[in-house]
Amino acid sequence: MNDIRQGRRCTELADMKQVLETARTIAVVGISDKANRASHSVAQYLQRYYRIIPVNPGLSTVLGEICYPTLEAIPEAVEIDIVNVFRRPEHVVPIAESAGQRGVDCLWLQLGIVNETAEALAIKHGVSVVMDACIAVIHRQALSV
Repeated sequence: MNDIRQGRRCTELADMKQVLETARTIAVVGISDKANRASHSVAQYLQRYYRIIPVNPGLSTVLGEICYPTLEAIPEAVEIDIVNVFRRPEHVVPIAESAGQRGVDCLWLQLGIVNETAEALAIKHGVSVVMDACIAVIHRQALSV
């Protein structure tokens, strides 16, 4: 297992476990305020273990947290470890760029989201990438909670 901060694709459970064990703050891009949406329930699950920062331009608060319109709008003083993305693949490249500019450890694309251009951009910035995996499912598997 290598250091996740090297900027690479994480496909092994051990690597994803390292990402999750070292994280404290997760920005959830594309979060919904609707309880029946995956982005809402996953963020609610994550909130038990991490500080979450909701990101959605159409909302002001979600799950009791201030919701920011973009990653860039989150104050620089807030250190983000993982950017967890619930957006369609065609919307991920600018998110990867923002994640790279912020120096996050990992760009995590949820189940069904694959964008190799975004992956390459993130890795170029030294950001590790998980694609097409539910962070809550992996969290339960890797950390046996």
